[in-house]
Amino acid sequence: MTRNLLLVDDEEGIRTVLGISLADRGYSVVTAANGEEALERFRSEKPPIVLTDIKMPGIDGIELLKRIKAIEPDTEVIMITGHGDLDLAIRSIQLEATDFVTKPIHDAVLDIALGRAEERIRMRRQLQEYTRNLERLVQEKSQRIVELERLTAVDQAMAGLAQAMRDIATDIGEPLRYFNEMPCFVSVHDKHLQVVAANELYQRRLGKSVGDASWTGYVGPHADPSQCPVALTFRIGSGQREKSEMALAEGGSTPVIVHTAPIRNRDGALELVLEIAADISEVKRLQDELDTTQQRYRQLFEEAPCYITVQNRSFEIVAANRRFHADFGDPAERRCFAAYKGRSEPCPNCPVQETFRDGKPHQTEMVVTSRKGEQLILLVGTAAIVNSAGEIHQVMELAANITEIRNLQDHLSKLGLLLSTVSHGVKGMLTALDGGIYRISSGLRRQDMDLVQEGLADVEQVSNRIRNTVLDILFYAKEREIEPEWVDVMHVLLDVVQLVEPKMAGHPLQSRWDFDPSVGTAWIDRNALRTALLAILENAVEACLEDSAKPKHTIRFSALRQGEEILFEVEDDGIGMDPEVLDHIFSLFYSSKGKRGTGLGLFIARKIVQQHRGTIHVRSEKGKGTTFVITIPIGRTREDRTP
Repeated sequence: MTRNLLLVDDEEGIRTVLGISLADRGYSVVTAANGEEALERFRSEKPPIVLTDIKMPGIDGIELLKRIKAIEPDTEVIMITGHGDLDLAIRSIQLEATDFVTKPIHDAVLDIALGRAEERIRMRRQLQEYTRNLERLVQEKSQRIVELERLTAVDQAMAGLAQAMRDIATDIGEPLRYFNEMPCFVSVHDKHLQVVAANELYQRRLGKSVGDASWTGYVGPHADPSQCPVALTFRIGSGQREKSEMALAEGGSTPVIVHTAPIRNRDGALELVLEIAADISEVKRLQDELDTTQQRYRQLFEEAPCYITVQNRSFEIVAANRRFHADFGDPAERRCFAAYKGRSEPCPNCPVQETFRDGKPHQTEMVVTSRKGEQLILLVGTAAIVNSAGEIHQVMELAANITEIRNLQDHLSKLGLLLSTVSHGVKGMLTALDGGIYRISSGLRRQDMDLVQEGLADVEQVSNRIRNTVLDILFYAKEREIEPEWVDVMHVLLDVVQLVEPKMAGHPLQSRWDFDPSVGTAWIDRNALRTALLAILENAVEACLEDSAKPKHTIRFSALRQGEEILFEVEDDGIGMDPEVLDHIFSLFYSSKGKRGTGLGLFIARKIVQQHRGTIHVRSEKGKGTTFVITIPIGRTREDRTP
């Protein structure tokens, strides 16, 4: 299906090339060269997806995003950024942009962003469809209930009419004229148990007329002269209400509810009896239909793939489906804000409150907590439930769980941040690599071996940085499990020292390697543990090099065996960390080194330690240094500890 898309960029070349690529994906592309033109096109075309550059003259991408969301909040807006626009890209996500892609735009990245936008549009459409179906079902149910109540109220209506007829004693012809329009069998009987008057429906459907016996219209016990409702009324002197059956003129019978009322003359003597019989076969049919409708409604209500609640004006949950009960427990007339969020007062911008106010459906997105303590992200929609008077009686709330979708979006956003960060880091490393190569070339031309050595040192340093960055990214991307085996721990320690010592050479750094010879063997993944320890040691080197307040620094790396564990410590007297930095050092993509770090090293180190069922703790003080303490179990079971 072709979908409209608005492409906004002040560069004509990008509009042309990207427009062709989007058209190949099946989009009908409308373009604009600036923010003002984009707003005009958006108001006229109303495209569901907008792809816009962030930096443009006049109205920039951020301002355009705000204005589009003000006009149509459901529009999916994808931002196009340059490598230096990361802060603006993050701000656009905070302003409810769907995603951002960086220039130059790669097809795979663009497909992911467009796929996310299409998925959000599809989810909204599905939720709206659920809402419409339930609104229609609720409306049909309400109409059926009203109709059933109207029909079952015939009993009371007939009794009231009979009461009104009790004062009629002489002239019965004129009042019966009005009964010809009634959808009931109406007749008047004398004390001889004969029909003296009847409405048209009585005569046509039952085939009875004036002069017939009162009991001959019945089937069953009431067909007896002494047991028919009219005879009982004359004998007892008061009105009767009976369930019975009456024979039809075309054959067969129909169930009825019979009301009788005595009609007395001016002297108070019982002279006539009014009989009104309501055909209840239609009521039964409607009752069966109502039962079927209720069953279908209940099945849809219970099996819908979302949380459904019905709330009153006090926000009490008066009904909830099975899925709500499973994840949030029995509401027991709890208020929705307490069930979803444990709050003591209504949530700000509550969609249920808005629907009670204006009767219209409303949508929002909110974070709730299940009874298991899980944080869930819900896309919520509401619909009004009205009574027979057209008043809003209750509100139905439907909430679709979009936690996995949002987690995927967060993961993709983090991946975008990683790619942007790595791109900047690699660009800087390539620039440094060019500088090293230039020094080597210049040294060779001048026969200056010192300059050549400086260039080689630069190339080696940059090569190690690129290697470490690539290894970190590969480890994060693979999400691999460790492959443990029995390993001599001392060999791992010596490997780590051999790799880190070149990074310390030429700097005022002193090393202290304190390795207990009895560390022995352990059930570990040699390469993974080496990666973790090397990341922590490199972090110590960087911390010392950043501290220019001290003339020299010391890094201590120790390992010893304690019972069934091996204890590693990495201690430095470098720049140290304040509590805020210390709280985030193991967070994904967090780095205090700016463009020189990817934010993956310590994150991966902790993950490796945890995969070995170990622990890692950090102590640090600003200006005084940092200590990492790592413990790794020697083996999984006692049998494992025998190589």
